[in-house]
Amino acid sequence: MSSLIRHITIDSSDPYTLANFWAQALDGSLADDDMPGDPEAVVTAAAATLLFVRVGDRKTVKNRVHLDLQPQDRTRDEEVERLLSLGATLQGDHRRPDGTGWATLHDPEGNEFCVERSATERAGG
Repeated sequence: MSSLIRHITIDSSDPYTLANFWAQALDGSLADDDMPGDPEAVVTAAAATLLFVRVGDRKTVKNRVHLDLQPQDRTRDEEVERLLSLGATLQGDHRRPDGTGWATLHDPEGNEFCVERSATERAGG
């Protein structure tokens, strides 16, 4: 029998604060026992469970693995604006005039992630 992915684990200097950002971004929730200052925090969302753990090292290079988000009930551009309002920053804009492409953002601790077009946008061409 093969293994299953239980969590996607992300190193963090402040797990609780970063988990709060991702809980809002993914319309998820923090575990009931997660509190500020905890060495780890868990976000459960429809698509994945993210585990944030405190590490002493600061992020210094590009992530070798990142999350690609696909909005469910809004356009890619609306989702980018929403994530920016939550504290993300735009790192690279790869959106094209024909509607294809993606946007690369950083979460509040500098971890890269991308926002792709929604399924509706993809179906529309």
